[in-house]
Amino acid sequence: MVFLTKFARFGIQAARQLRAAPLATPQWRSIHVSSFLDAERRYTDKHEWVELVTNNTAIVGISSYAQEALGDVVFAQLPDVGTELKQDDECGALESVKAASEVYSPVSGKVTEKNNLVEDTPALVNTSCYEKGWLFKVSLKNPDEVEKLMTEEQYKTYLTTSTDH
Repeated sequence: MVFLTKFARFGIQAARQLRAAPLATPQWRSIHVSSFLDAERRYTDKHEWVELVTNNTAIVGISSYAQEALGDVVFAQLPDVGTELKQDDECGALESVKAASEVYSPVSGKVTEKNNLVEDTPALVNTSCYEKGWLFKVSLKNPDEVEKLMTEEQYKTYLTTSTDH
């Protein structure tokens, strides 16, 4: 478990590959992790995250903290493709057996894709909020908005010090 925690930033799948591969084998040397290093998630104080895919496209989801607070997600309403969003616009909803929560867009732009798998199987938000449980993709109107959001370290500090969440 310590090994997985140490490599959590690189993603669960990469950590599993690293754990499964002995350090001295060529397989270990062939694992390519630079894409994980380039992609940095940014967070809002409402617990949404955004990750740049390209300079103009980003993926949006909710944080692990948010999915844990919600409990078992049983319904997801996501923004339709083509929807124009402004930063902080309410754009969807997630419902669990114990609560409902609005989804807010962390950035401005146009929705280019929604995760239909999440609408069909909302529990993906609980089991894989950063990989399979992402919510939608957006073509950014103002890429600088991403830089103004909290880094992962800032978000962790926010969770431990703030009483507003």
